[in-house]
Order: sequence, then structure tokens, then C-alpha cells
Amino acid sequence: MSDNVQKLVDLLPQLGEGILVTLELTIAGAALALIIAFILGLGSRARTRWARVPSRVVVEFFRGTSLVVQIFWLYYVLPLPPFYVELDPLACGILALGLNYGAYAAEVVRGSINSVPTGQWEAATALDLGGVHRLRRVILPQAWPLMMPMFTNLLIQLVKGSALAAYITLHDLNFFIGELRKGTTDTVFAYSVGLVLYFVFAYALTLIMNALEARAKNKVGQGPSLREILRLTPARTAGTEVRS
Repeated sequence: MSDNVQKLVDLLPQLGEGILVTLELTIAGAALALIIAFILGLGSRARTRWARVPSRVVVEFFRGTSLVVQIFWLYYVLPLPPFYVELDPLACGILALGLNYGAYAAEVVRGSINSVPTGQWEAATALDLGGVHRLRRVILPQAWPLMMPMFTNLLIQLVKGSALAAYITLHDLNFFIGELRKGTTDTVFAYSVGLVLYFVFAYALTLIMNALEARAKNKVGQGPSLREILRLTPARTAGTEVRS
């Protein structure tokens, strides 16, 4: 065991590089997925077919095909004729993650917007707000807290999906685990370290997303503020007596 730990210490520089690559894949992939989610989610609700039908086709295609096949297609097929488009491995991983999880998140956007009570739509219409202002000022602020728990789940799935990037020569966290297994020849130790590292990474993101969810809910009066959640003493409510 001591030899395994020593090998782990020796590979710490590679671990740092692997975490950095995984972080880049996660942040950039999540940002792209969020943009795609709103484009496709709003497009799926459009009244016109030219916007609704293509949005539904893209969503169903990327939800219905394997992420690993999508990554391989972007990396190995795009450079071939008639496309002749060669992507950097990191860009390829980000694009695949963004498209795949963006398609899933699009359904979250669509469903959350549909969950906003009809009365809110009617009130926004009565105020003579245009479509864009109605969404931005009334509907999305109420739909956003509904999206957050599902976005958190998808973000954790994206972190785990980023491990597939090791198959297109990216030296990410999964690649480091493989190198650790080769160096120690101890499969149990290497993959146990991998489980712990991915758990810590995912749990840190979960805490961040929970904080954002609390902030979003507080803005629409659905829960305590983040400051109240993190404070050491409970917030004093009206009617609470102060005893000497």
C-alpha cells in the first residue's frame, strides 16, 4: 500500500493536469449546454413549425443517440470527406457534451416554463408586455428555480460523461486513473482513488448548484436567502421574544 501511495504522490502533477482538463470540459460543456437548452427549449414551445419542428428533431436526435458515438463521430468522421472539419480534442469533447446534455436540458427548460401557472401568463399579457419582456420579467424568474434541481442532476451526469473524453486522447481525470493503474498495477487502488476524486468533484459542484438554487428561490419569495442558510444562528422572525 505504501508503494501505491508513493506512486500517487509522484503522479500528482498529472493529477492536477487531469483535474484542469476535466474542469474545462465541465464548465465549457455546461455553458454550451445551457445556451443550447434555452434555444431548443424555447424553440420547442414556438407556435411556428419552422422553429418548433427543427428544435424537436435536434432534441430527440441527441437524446436518442449515444454520447460516446457522438464524440467518436465528431472526432473521427468530421475530418473525412465531405466535411473536412478537424476539431481539437478539447473542443470536440466540449461540443459533444454541450449538444448531448443541452438536448436533455432543453426538456427541462420547456417543462419548467410550462409549469408556470396560467394566471402568470394572463397577468403578463394584461400588463401589455411583449413576448420577450413577458418571458424575461415574469415567466423565466419563476421557471428558473424549477429548473435548478434538474440542472444539478444533469451537471453531475455531464461530469461523469466527461470521462469519455479520455478516448479521444485528452489527458483528463479518467486518463490519470488509467496511468495510476498502470504505475501501481493495483486495479482496486487506482479505481478506488478514481471513485473518490469524481465524488469530491461532483459533490463540490452539487454544493454550488444548491447555493444557486437557494438564491433563485429566495428571489421569488420561495425560501430563505443564502445568507440565512449559511449563518451560524437562526434568523430572528417576527414575534420572537428576546429573553434576558
